[in-house]
Amino acid sequence: MSIPSLDIQLKTLPNSPGVYQYLDAEGIIIYVGKAKNLKKRVSSYFSKTHDSGKTRVLVRKIVNIKHIVVETETDALLLENNLIKKHRPRYNVLLKDDKTYPWICIKKERFPRIFPTRRVIKDGSEYFGPYTSMKTVKTLLDLIKGLYKLRTCNYHLSQEKIENGKFKVCLEYHLGNCKGACEGLETEESYHDNITAIRQILKGNFKDSLDQFKLQMKSYAKEMLFEDAQKIKEKIEVLENYQAKSTIVNPKISNVDVFSIVSDESYGYINFLQISYGSIIRSHTLEIKKKLDETDKQLLELAIIEIRARFNSNSKEIYVPFKVDIGEELKVSLPQLGDKKHILDLSIRNAKYYRMERFKQVKITDPDRHVKRIMAQMKSDLRLGEEPRHIECFDNSNIQGTNPVAACVVFKNGKPSKRDYRHFNIKTVVGPDDFASMEEVVFRRYKRLVEEEQPLPQLIIIDGGKGQLSSALKSLEALNLRGKIAIIGIAKRLEELFYPDDPIPLYLDKKSETLKIIQQLRNEAHRFGIEHHRNRRSKQALNTELETIPGVGEKTIVDLLKQFKSVKRIANAKLDELEAVVGVSRAEKIYNHYHKNEIN
Repeated sequence: MSIPSLDIQLKTLPNSPGVYQYLDAEGIIIYVGKAKNLKKRVSSYFSKTHDSGKTRVLVRKIVNIKHIVVETETDALLLENNLIKKHRPRYNVLLKDDKTYPWICIKKERFPRIFPTRRVIKDGSEYFGPYTSMKTVKTLLDLIKGLYKLRTCNYHLSQEKIENGKFKVCLEYHLGNCKGACEGLETEESYHDNITAIRQILKGNFKDSLDQFKLQMKSYAKEMLFEDAQKIKEKIEVLENYQAKSTIVNPKISNVDVFSIVSDESYGYINFLQISYGSIIRSHTLEIKKKLDETDKQLLELAIIEIRARFNSNSKEIYVPFKVDIGEELKVSLPQLGDKKHILDLSIRNAKYYRMERFKQVKITDPDRHVKRIMAQMKSDLRLGEEPRHIECFDNSNIQGTNPVAACVVFKNGKPSKRDYRHFNIKTVVGPDDFASMEEVVFRRYKRLVEEEQPLPQLIIIDGGKGQLSSALKSLEALNLRGKIAIIGIAKRLEELFYPDDPIPLYLDKKSETLKIIQQLRNEAHRFGIEHHRNRRSKQALNTELETIPGVGEKTIVDLLKQFKSVKRIANAKLDELEAVVGVSRAEKIYNHYHKNEIN
């Protein structure tokens, strides 16, 4: 697949937080950056003059732009850090390991210590983070220390040494910050119960800890210890407002490949995320054109093999949204909860963004392909026998029961064909009867098309529910067209689609392109009908009385309105003023009409 031009790539970037990567002509990553809004940030490189010579050189070398969408700015910050370390781009400031982001470590010990660190060591200990600032880490550790009494010493607390009395309690014990595990004053089981609770806090599950804080606060208040109660209350507020979780969070998830797929009638889009020690180190999306209506399962299995070979992946485990068959040596996981599901959801989100961007690019560079895809999708979504290349939509307008009119708008290949729009003044219906009006205009529209041997649409959309749809069907039956043209009704409130002889409506995904086109048709028909209705009412309100005067025609009325601006001013005008505009004869007729009582 050829690389779209930079202009097209910029136009189709999402307005979401994420990380962008600039590649040169050889496909080498030369810069990695983060952004709160990818579209705005990346576009700024190409829309202004840069003072820095290095930046100008960088921009000249950019041939391709890749990006990874994340949920928050924090996620973008962490991912940028990981990618810079991984690829060491020429135009980035390289981040050294000793200046990386902090973690919280639960040390693998008999009585585990909990402390901050900037180094992750594979010794079986648990690490939580990375966090964007040491202040956040200290806040969490202060909260934990306030709730649970843990040791801070670095003694090797083996059972043998404790039993032999090798250690003595320190000042922390006497201050009430430690229960004295070093002298056997706290059991290993009790200590690990606290560690389990702390682990939940670090994972973002604060419920149990919050409940304990609240009980403690009430206890202090009951004992009249209001200052202590206030301190606990402040900690509760910090806990409730703090979000400990992040997209890139669990270092236990390491050496894993994540694959997801979204597809349409013609293409499948497979996203790949490579996870190393809790961090995304690679993201790639593969586009596959369907040849024989392949299933998502078939496409995903093909893509997994292709992508793993392309990137020389040796991961022993993959996360996928559904079961795939790719050999027995690879562990296949279908995440349902927690961090694993969170990463899979992120992969799906990136696949969806890529698909939307490709749609926008193709719409510009290959409009025929775009139309074919849209038509194929509508045919499938609406269960039609053929692609709806020609669609007509009808809507009635009779505000306050006056001047009933109807509108027919036409879409061809998914776009408005305004020269084919038609207005209808209701002729045979008395009063505001939407059902009868719909029956009349549908009959008139297709009777004329048949008589003139004009092409008929593949789909008719009726703005209304079952009643309007039934009325339109009567007209198609009278013209012997029922079954030859697909017809549906759309009800406004819940966007329900009704089919003839089917009591159960169809509900499309609110974000589907098919529903968006139907809504666009409906809204356009409503706008077109209201515009015509408003023009009729305005013309009638302005012109009715003038038109009743014998010898006064349309041209005379237009000349008068241009001069006097309103019918009221014409009625109050003097005879000589009227004569100056329309002549003596017509002026006398108009003046006499409005001054009958004075003449008599």
